[in-house]
Amino acid sequence: MENKVNRFKLFIFDNQWHSSIISLLVGLLMISIYFWVFVGFILILKNLYHFWLLDSWSHGAETMIKDVVIILALLELIRVFQSYLLIGRVKVTLILDVVLVIMIGELVSLWYRDYNINQVFLGVFMVSALIALRMITIKFSPNNEHGF
Repeated sequence: MENKVNRFKLFIFDNQWHSSIISLLVGLLMISIYFWVFVGFILILKNLYHFWLLDSWSHGAETMIKDVVIILALLELIRVFQSYLLIGRVKVTLILDVVLVIMIGELVSLWYRDYNINQVFLGVFMVSALIALRMITIKFSPNNEHGF
């Protein structure tokens, strides 16, 4: 019986090594994202000061809104990584949250550039579809005691 078990061993490392390596890689990704958020925050403050001096408030607001939406998407991505480290899997709702923040950021950025009405309708459709998927995943979640 033991020969069958050894013959079908698929991994080079055992499960403990595999989990440790994955946790290390995810931890390194989180540290790099924390650094990215910190640098983004510093750049927002620098841009705020720079645009205040140049009296180009509208361009500064556009840049700041885009940067803040990117930082929010990164924070949502950190939540996905934390979920993976804590429970060993990624919840679909968290992934949908990340995509929703990114898509809403894209819609906001359309406001400040030349856009086609088809792009706006496509963006609104995508956000609506993602919101519907988010509601469905909450309704039929295994953790929801009121669902089906």
